[in-house]
Amino acid sequence: MNRIDACFAQLKTAGRKALVPFITAGDPSLEALVPVMHALVESGADVIELGVPFSDPMADGPTIQRSSERALQRGAGLAYVFDGVREFRQRDADTPVVLMGYLNPVEIRGAERFAREAVAAGVDGVLLVDLPPEEADEFRGAFSAHGLALILLAAPTTSDARAAQLCAGARGYLYYVSFAGVTGADRLDAGAAGDRLRTIRADSPVPVVVGFGIKDAASAAAMAREADGVVVGSALVAALDGAGDPTEAAARARDFLAPLRTALDAGRPG
Repeated sequence: MNRIDACFAQLKTAGRKALVPFITAGDPSLEALVPVMHALVESGADVIELGVPFSDPMADGPTIQRSSERALQRGAGLAYVFDGVREFRQRDADTPVVLMGYLNPVEIRGAERFAREAVAAGVDGVLLVDLPPEEADEFRGAFSAHGLALILLAAPTTSDARAAQLCAGARGYLYYVSFAGVTGADRLDAGAAGDRLRTIRADSPVPVVVGFGIKDAASAAAMAREADGVVVGSALVAALDGAGDPTEAAARARDFLAPLRTALDAGRPG
């Protein structure tokens, strides 16, 4: 059993919801990446989504776009991301790490080489925002051969037919986008998202986590009622912005995430 499956199995047994923080690799500094990852786990993170900086992050709002730009200016390429995960694994052999990004850096390396290098570094899954499910078979095959999960996205605009296709190919977990738009937008409607979530979750063979618009303990608890977990990204990235050194960045990560973990556990089970 891989780390993602083991994590969600343990959460299900305990009746707990997954807390999945997203951070941009290389921001607020190159040196802060691994200390922040460890701080997030210490504060209750179950899975870490690590944003691979990209020059044209079309699904991301201004907060993550700027974060990605800053990271690229510091030299945070894919090799840096792999090195960071490898260093993280020296102290943490269990917490799943999922890379979230775009197709271009994977295509440049080639799906097979990318999967091999990612797994060797300690990566468990990859979410490619701009990879349509109709074109995912080549990548899924190469990833699966190395034990790397291809995480798929579903949204409110996803048709029933495509949702069925997504569920058939789902590995690790399914990421449900709570509304049509970019990351960081402030228009979360937990009630409307919950109706669609119930349907997708009933059909999905893997856990379903929900992201976009979750910014604090209250929104995390509200969205977790109909999901297996929540992803928080832009608000965390904003909280880390400008941290002067790795110690300060790690402290900000702990302060931000701990209340969300408390809120999720207070609302269990769902």
